[in-house]
Amino acid sequence: MTTKLDRLLDPHAIIMFDGAMGTMLYSKGVFINQCYDELNLRAPDMVRDIHKQYVDAGADVIETNSFGANRLKLTQHGLQEQVLELNRAAAKLAREAAGDRALVAGAVGPLGVRLEPYGPTSKDEACAIFREQMEGLVDGGVDCFILETFGDLEEIEQAIRAARSVAPDMPIIAQMTIGADCLTPYGASPEDVVRELDAWGADVIGLNCSVGPQTILDCIEKMAPQTRRKLSAQPNAGMPRDVGGRSFYMASPEYMATYARHLVQAGAKIVGGCCGTTPDHIHAMVEGIRPLAPRLENMATVFAGPDRRATGAVGATEVRAKEGVEPVPFAERSRWAGKLARGQFVTSVEIVPPRGVDATRMLADTARLKTAGVDAVNVPDGPRAQSRMGALMTSVLIEQQVGIETVTHYACRDRNLLGMLSDLLGASAVGLRNLLVITGDPPKMGPYPDATAVFDVDAIGLTNLVSNLNRGLDPGGNAIGQPTRYAIGVGVNPVAIDPGHELRRFEWKVEAGAEYAITQPVFDPSQLEAFFTRIGSDHIPIIAGIWPLVSVRNAEFLANEVPGVEVPDAIIARMRKANDKSKEHAVAEGIAIAREMLERIKPLVQGVQVSAPFGKVELALQVFA
Repeated sequence: MTTKLDRLLDPHAIIMFDGAMGTMLYSKGVFINQCYDELNLRAPDMVRDIHKQYVDAGADVIETNSFGANRLKLTQHGLQEQVLELNRAAAKLAREAAGDRALVAGAVGPLGVRLEPYGPTSKDEACAIFREQMEGLVDGGVDCFILETFGDLEEIEQAIRAARSVAPDMPIIAQMTIGADCLTPYGASPEDVVRELDAWGADVIGLNCSVGPQTILDCIEKMAPQTRRKLSAQPNAGMPRDVGGRSFYMASPEYMATYARHLVQAGAKIVGGCCGTTPDHIHAMVEGIRPLAPRLENMATVFAGPDRRATGAVGATEVRAKEGVEPVPFAERSRWAGKLARGQFVTSVEIVPPRGVDATRMLADTARLKTAGVDAVNVPDGPRAQSRMGALMTSVLIEQQVGIETVTHYACRDRNLLGMLSDLLGASAVGLRNLLVITGDPPKMGPYPDATAVFDVDAIGLTNLVSNLNRGLDPGGNAIGQPTRYAIGVGVNPVAIDPGHELRRFEWKVEAGAEYAITQPVFDPSQLEAFFTRIGSDHIPIIAGIWPLVSVRNAEFLANEVPGVEVPDAIIARMRKANDKSKEHAVAEGIAIAREMLERIKPLVQGVQVSAPFGKVELALQVFA
């Protein structure tokens, strides 16, 4: 006897999924600032009733109200200790509504964080988080898993891995989300999606969310020739429009029914709806595909190549074979990189960009640095979360109008991944070559505490991104043509509060592609010597940060209010004694301390970055005198 679960996996059987849960809850007055997953406990009758409406509309499978019920997303609502309870309740509510009329799919969405190498969450951690959620769904009685709206192939791989560990024989429907360009948010094509998900053992491969049925149809047509796996398609009801402050999806049930037929004819044997779809849409889609049922046995899927399920010929080798081109040799990327590659000592001075649009003084100061023979100007990116001229544009001004190379600091704080990609491609096109990749100070440190931070990736993830660009690949592994040629620098703090953690992060940055490092300002040579003992003799070039103090207040500020900087008591005492004599004595003492530091550490490092306190380049130049 053929069961509903058999039909789900039957390559010829058409299966209708339900529509949007969030859209229906929103229509009942549950706004997006609430945790929809919590409604499984707080408003179970409302959730159960929506499930029943979809079953009555003709859905063969209904999804649990658990899209965001993972530990990371629930933490935002203080519900992280209720993962199992919420998922178990979600499954039981759907099971009650389904009865013997429909199957129940345990809905699992992405975690909302980036995984290694572009983020701080490891793959094993992600797998464990997914596994915890899935255990609750299985305990509640789901028939299958639906992994949906994933943008990152690496993340959905961990979800598939978790599903197999929790319930090895339970069917997995794995769905990615794509944009109007038919690419995932990280650049994977429909063909890439099929090959990867096929290789990882998903029982059904599909697309959902983000776009309407036309784009989904275009992608399904590209996917069908690539696999014998069953395909699924759950488009939005068009694109949302804002009407009186509320979002409405404008595609009618009749329109969705028309495209449901097109999707089935293109090869998608599982169809349903995502954002904006309602029981009315699902009912119309059921009626729309009904005439195709008698023809199903004659509809063979076009397939090119061997059966990957039988051979185990993983598509991962095809997709991951994109190793890019050989990067431009480090020594040839810039004069700065050339000196580092040859083991020569480099000098640089950090100058903060101007607050306004007038860069006259800054350009004059950098011209003095060039005349003095300094190798490069370090341009910080919104240091201390202050709003100044952007580091990229400042660097372009300096290089084009003065002719001295810059080391451009680039922070993760202010831009999402797409913005970073655009910036870095543009900066390479105009000739910038030296980067210092940093995470960036949080906005609350600066004068605009209500400003928001992005932090799509941290410095480790951004180092990976730049390293890939140097090989001619974007974050999705797609070729960009001519590669960038950045010399990739990172920050490191020899006096971190947790030295072990700092050392691990430094190692990860090097693994990600870092080619040199610049330290935070160091005032005690013994601390830098201890750092070199920890990292050993085989390391990338290290450039030490030096800050000429100008007063005891300056020393105390750095010691107490600047994260990552440690000024020893003995240095503060020297500055206080000099300050008691005069301001001039304090400045001279600060220069003397910086010179002593330079002489002591010069045998250890391959260069120095001297800060120009309060924009006074003459003080920085005196350190080299």
